[in-house]
Amino acid sequence: MRRLLALACLCLAASALAQDRNFDKVQIKVSRVSGSVYMLEGAGGNIGASIGDDGIVLVDDQYAPLVEKIKAALAGITGKPVRFVINTHYHGDHTGGNALLQETSPVIAQDNVRKRLATGGTGGNLGSLHFEEPPAPAGALPVITFEHDVTVHLNGEDVRALHVPSGHTDGDAVIFFPKSNVVHMGDDFVTYGFPFVDLAAGGSVKGMIEGVEAVVARLPPDVKVIPGHGPVASLDDVRRYVAMLKDTRAAVEKALAKGQTLEQMRAAGILDGWKSQSGDFVSTEKWLETLVNELTGRAPGPFVPHN
Repeated sequence: MRRLLALACLCLAASALAQDRNFDKVQIKVSRVSGSVYMLEGAGGNIGASIGDDGIVLVDDQYAPLVEKIKAALAGITGKPVRFVINTHYHGDHTGGNALLQETSPVIAQDNVRKRLATGGTGGNLGSLHFEEPPAPAGALPVITFEHDVTVHLNGEDVRALHVPSGHTDGDAVIFFPKSNVVHMGDDFVTYGFPFVDLAAGGSVKGMIEGVEAVVARLPPDVKVIPGHGPVASLDDVRRYVAMLKDTRAAVEKALAKGQTLEQMRAAGILDGWKSQSGDFVSTEKWLETLVNELTGRAPGPFVPHN
């Protein structure tokens, strides 16, 4: 199971993953979060759904081979159609179903999501964690994009997507459901341990910290939080997560100020105090690489498209 989660989080294209995984065995789990908002779990990122008399607003859509299962799960709640799909960022485990769903339901995303889906390229932490994203088909590209924010008024809910600059990627959006008292954080908040920060795609730990703190300041204390991956969480869970990001970043920053190299930090075990956050996908070693690469100003290089 942990291997499946790690593979899902690698953010490879849905078509590539479909060759290696048996999606026939994936089951879609549906749970009500609060008010009109539900969460769907399967493979890939968590899906949020505002469901009511006006139809469905879907947040993220996992992989293309799961679209029919996702539709069937939604049909178990309502007979209403999917009216809109909102992407939290461009990675394939959150956007793989775009093309199929967009045959009837427009996809909305931040400007950079469309650009990165259209172009493809290299992603990763500029260290040992890296991957290639091929260009997405034209039908998968969001047809409605925004720079800062956009609001969809449906089901008596003002569903607001707000851009978080340079967090998990450079095209992140956090989705607010104020009437239902729910927020979908995308991969700017996850519960599997150290997060993946896609430095090559314009992400940064600094931007993630600033973005999540700005979101927290907008939320009521009893809000329900849908993470990009993992179970529904509380605002206190998010605060602990931000504290971990800040503390680990500060530890590496201090070591760099002393002139320590990555190898010396690794040998000294400067992140050993956070070993519980290490996972199959983002290990302590990969998180250390991410922090060092960001803090030393290593440039991600040009965004190289595929031919």
